[in-house]
Amino acid sequence: MAYIKVDNKKVTKEIAEQLIKICPFNAFDYQDGILSINENCRICKLCVRKGPEGVCIFVEEDKRKEIVKKDYRGILVYVEHHNNIAHPVSFELIGKALELARQTKEPVYAVVVGHKVKHLALKALEYGADKAFLYDDEAFKNFDTQIYTNVLEDLFQTEKYNILLVGATPLGRSFAPRVAARLKTGMTADCTRLEITDDGDLLQIRPAFGGNIMAKIKTENHRPQMATVRYKMFKKPALVKSQGKLIIKETDKIDKHSFIELVERIDQPQAKDICDSEILICVGRGFKLEKDLELIEPLRKHLNADVACTRPLIENGWFDPRLQVGLSGRTVKPKLLINIGISGAVHFIEGIKGAETIISINKDPNSKLFDVSHYSLVGDLYEILPALNKMLEEVN
Repeated sequence: MAYIKVDNKKVTKEIAEQLIKICPFNAFDYQDGILSINENCRICKLCVRKGPEGVCIFVEEDKRKEIVKKDYRGILVYVEHHNNIAHPVSFELIGKALELARQTKEPVYAVVVGHKVKHLALKALEYGADKAFLYDDEAFKNFDTQIYTNVLEDLFQTEKYNILLVGATPLGRSFAPRVAARLKTGMTADCTRLEITDDGDLLQIRPAFGGNIMAKIKTENHRPQMATVRYKMFKKPALVKSQGKLIIKETDKIDKHSFIELVERIDQPQAKDICDSEILICVGRGFKLEKDLELIEPLRKHLNADVACTRPLIENGWFDPRLQVGLSGRTVKPKLLINIGISGAVHFIEGIKGAETIISINKDPNSKLFDVSHYSLVGDLYEILPALNKMLEEVN
C-alpha cells in the first residue's frame, strides 16, 4: 500500500504553512514543530510535486511475496453454537463448502469450540465434513472472542486451511474480524454468493455502494481467505452416513487468559424469527400511512402469515427492527413471499431471492422486483388490496 512520508528534518514553520495551503484535503497537521499527515490524505501527491523538494516523499511498499497456494488446502467452517445447540447457518456453510470443494478437490473441515460439544462435531461429520476439529475445554464453555481467536490461531498453525467461513450472525460479526486481524489476512463481510477459481481463489460477492452494485472480492495473495455469510443464503446439505474423522485437539498450550470477565449471563426470551417463516407478507414505502397497514390484515389472517417490512418503515417507527428484510435486516426463504409496495433495491432482492414462490404488487411496471417474482401484479396497492379483501370475504 502506498503512502506519503514527511521528512521532518527539513520542515520549518514556513514550509509547513506552504504544504497546508497546497493540500486540497486538509490532510496536514502541524503541532509542536512536527508536521504529520492525517486520515484525510487521498495520496494525490500534490504535496510531492508542488511542495518543497524532499519534504514529502511518496512511498510505494514492496509487493508481498507471493504465497504458495498449493500449501493451503481445505475449506474450514466455524460451527457457532448457543447453549450447545448449533446455529443452522453453520451447516448451511458446510453445504456451500462441499459445493466449492468439488471444484477444487480439497477437503472440507469443521471446527467446534466449547465444553461438552462433541455431539456438534459429530453432527458436522454427518453433514459431510471430511474432518471435524474439536476443542473441548471448560475454559471454552462461554464464548469469549479473545480466547476463541487463540483457538483458531492454534488450528491454523497445524492445518494450513485455504478458506475460513463464518456465519454473519451478531457473534460471527464480532469474532471473524478479530480472527482475520490475528491471522493477518483479509475478510469480506455479509457475502451473498461465493464462487471459487480452479486454483483455489475464493470470489466473495456482496452488494456495495448502498446496494447499487455487486462487488466481487478476492484476496489472492493471503491465506486463509475469510468470509462471513448470512443465515438462509445457502441450503443445508442432506445428512449422510458419516465418513469423516473426528480429531480432538489438545488445549493445554492455548492461552486461556481474557481481559473480559463474565459477571452474569441473561438469556433473552426468544422471539419468532422471520427467517423461519413459512408464509411472509412484506410491506414497503408504498404504504403512505401506518393505519393503511390494516389493508393487509384480511390476507394475513387468511394465510396465517407473518408480516415483515423494508428499511423505510423501520425508520418511520412502524415496525420492530427485527422484522426488516434485506441484507441490512434478515435474509428470508419462505415457501410463499408476498411483497406489497416495495421498489426492489438490490439489497432487498438479495435478501429474498431464495423464497420458493414470490408474488409482488407494485404500480411501477419496470420494478426490478418483478425480475425475481413468480407472479406480478402491476397496480396501485390501494386499489388491489381492497379488491383482494372483497374476494376473500366472498370465499369465507
